[in-house]
Amino acid sequence: MKAARDARSAAVVINAGSRRGAAPELAVDTMRKAGVPISAVHHVLSGADLAGTLDRVLADGHDLVVVGGGDGTVSYAAGRVAGTDVVLGVLPLGTANDFARTLEIPNNLAEACATIADGKVVDIDLGRANGEPFLNVASAGLSVAVTEALSPRLKRYIGPLAYSIATLTAYARHKAFRARLEFPDGDHEPIELDSLLQVAVGNGRHYGGGNTVSPTAGIDDHTLDIYAILAGPLREHVSIARLLKDGSFIKHDRVYHLTTRRVRLVTDQPLPVNLDGEIATATPTDFTVQRNAVHVVVPQSSTSALFDGPGAADWSSI
Repeated sequence: MKAARDARSAAVVINAGSRRGAAPELAVDTMRKAGVPISAVHHVLSGADLAGTLDRVLADGHDLVVVGGGDGTVSYAAGRVAGTDVVLGVLPLGTANDFARTLEIPNNLAEACATIADGKVVDIDLGRANGEPFLNVASAGLSVAVTEALSPRLKRYIGPLAYSIATLTAYARHKAFRARLEFPDGDHEPIELDSLLQVAVGNGRHYGGGNTVSPTAGIDDHTLDIYAILAGPLREHVSIARLLKDGSFIKHDRVYHLTTRRVRLVTDQPLPVNLDGEIATATPTDFTVQRNAVHVVVPQSSTSALFDGPGAADWSSI
């Protein structure tokens, strides 16, 4: 499939609980008028509903699945279609919409619909954490507390500013932790890290409402970017925070950064791990990259990814 209009049949799955997911009918009508062959529309309100709905959609044989929701919803859907020929369309209806930002998919709903109708298909990498999918970033430490402090009501009413408020709340309660990074492929020596604020593993380019994983990070480079931030005085964290938008924080003295295709994160005590805004697993965690795993519709002008060819490599073999 080179474009959405080439699809035999399209299904739309909307997370009605997402920040902008309450009234998607206009988007569906817009796509139909643009020639997208939509034959089924589903609204979900919970993770259980999403899982069951995606199973039914895939069983029905749709070759284009348009998912409307935030990064967590889209990541889960990407995990379900990974390694298949099903193409994923994205309506960014969440608060951060970092996956859409990475692929240059417009945040404006009408323009996002036009992208699905007129865009091109690329294939992108998918991260896995203990087998669970993530598109943007997986992390342990401060970001988990930020996620716990982010209420749906806060995100709905103040949007991206909710992340700043939640971060301040989480920072005040944070306790430093120790971690060990192990590299099964032997491309790096094991690293012992004491007194940590956060460890993150990036598959995509953006996270946290527009922050950048690193200046060179991409969702089509077949590698994971790892960064670890050491705990320290508030002034140090403020200086790091100022560099988050462009990714240059990785050069800070209190930040470790490296790239790999496989890493194992071990902590003294099990810690929860945040995957694109959803707490979905815990340490010890094995991170891998499933290259060219997901076919996605992006704008014709997007340079974030290419279509490298049919099929996808098995993530467990990389």
